[in-house]
Amino acid sequence: MRKNYLNDLKELTQEMEEMSELVEQAIKNTVEALQKDDLIMAQEVVNADVKIDDMERSVENLCLKLLLTQQPVASDMRMVSSALKMITDLERIGDFAADIAEIVLKGGRTHTSYSIPFIEKMCGEVIKMVDEAVRSFVEKDIDLAKKVCRADDAVDELFLGAKDLLVERIRSDERFAERALDLMMVSKYLERIGDHATNLAEWVIFYLTGVHMNTEKGYFES
Repeated sequence: MRKNYLNDLKELTQEMEEMSELVEQAIKNTVEALQKDDLIMAQEVVNADVKIDDMERSVENLCLKLLLTQQPVASDMRMVSSALKMITDLERIGDFAADIAEIVLKGGRTHTSYSIPFIEKMCGEVIKMVDEAVRSFVEKDIDLAKKVCRADDAVDELFLGAKDLLVERIRSDERFAERALDLMMVSKYLERIGDHATNLAEWVIFYLTGVHMNTEKGYFES
């Protein structure tokens, strides 16, 4: 029984990593589809969201199996309960990636560049946040989880910069308005992905300490 229990815990971390990889690839692909005006890649992102949903159900079933049959205690209980919360955030991140892909598909092939530096930078930052949040879970690295939480401020700043730039572009050229609104939505979705990546890291900290960040002011102070 003990061997089966340890194998299930190992499988849980592996499936969390797999789900994270799918989500990170979806973010990368959807922004690339936007930049290249690639409808095929955008549709692939939408299709891939089904696989992310399937992974969520798979991890959820494994967590419930552990809770009902193994009755984990202490840190193992927090690990499983945190994983249940984290997969909800990962699934939501996948939804946001699909939402960006839908914007590409809705616009049709326009043969215009959708690339702006703020969005490219935001994409890189949120992918890194998701990766490091899940890695902090797998490696039980509280410092890495705290780093992810602090990184959200940079993503928020990039979002504000993107918004200001797009407003200025609309003022200078009204013909850019429709595309600017699409890009505004994209940057907002990326900002929300950053929020969910922060949630991931917060649940890792709860798993490792038993303390949720909202219950202790200044918890992330170094």
